[in-house]
Amino acid sequence: MKLSSALETLAIDPHAPIDIARVALLVARDAYSQMNPRVYLRRIDRLADQLRPRLRGSLAARTAELSTFLFEECGFAGNTENYYDPRNSYLNKVLDRQVGLPISLSALAMAVGTRAGLNVVGVGLPGHFIAKVVDGNEEVLFDPFNGGQFLDIEACELLVSGVTGRPFEATPDALAATPPGAIVARMLQNLKTAYLADRSYTRAARVTRRLTQLVPGDATQHRDLGVLLVRAEQPGRAIDPLRAYLRAEPQAEDARDVELFLTQALTEIARWN
Repeated sequence: MKLSSALETLAIDPHAPIDIARVALLVARDAYSQMNPRVYLRRIDRLADQLRPRLRGSLAARTAELSTFLFEECGFAGNTENYYDPRNSYLNKVLDRQVGLPISLSALAMAVGTRAGLNVVGVGLPGHFIAKVVDGNEEVLFDPFNGGQFLDIEACELLVSGVTGRPFEATPDALAATPPGAIVARMLQNLKTAYLADRSYTRAARVTRRLTQLVPGDATQHRDLGVLLVRAEQPGRAIDPLRAYLRAEPQAEDARDVELFLTQALTEIARWN
């Protein structure tokens, strides 16, 4: 599977059944071109093989085994010391370094747990990503970033309000499984934010280009791609996305600013000729 094909599939159907771990590793290969996703998928398979015989009893007991195995015995943990390190978002580096963001650790729990026989899904809360194990009408919420601790409704509300500073009601819809397309979009957006904070415009543009493949109807991603390419001194590649944004949003408040970026890109190209 190529990343472009996976993103196109999710663009058509965000709920398409797709292996999040595989897609996450394909995203990582954009940054680590020599990395072989199959090697890391085999590592995930081995973790699942170790976990599988231990999954007995109630859903809570099986979920506890998953959390104990990954976050106590294997030592995976949330990176609280350097939260915005881009490596926290790349699944290969999460496996290598054993630290990550809420969403990458949730993706790991989903991959290992599902391969071991559990139905583990991601839950994209505002400001924080968690996971849950589902069996029929029963489900157990847990927080991979914080040691896999179990969460009830009140704990979810306190968690989100503590992160965002806003009240949050943990309705059934708010705690529903996040579709694969939205999970991948959130992973890419985290990387984009991290690279922007570091003014790594070329890397941010690379990730934003993937976002334009995943959400082609989001004109702001095309705008951001064009602006980032100008800042990365790649004006030739900036022209098409900037024009795409202006065609889609001719009355946007920032249209004049975008036109200036387009003019800058065209001027730079003219100097080459």
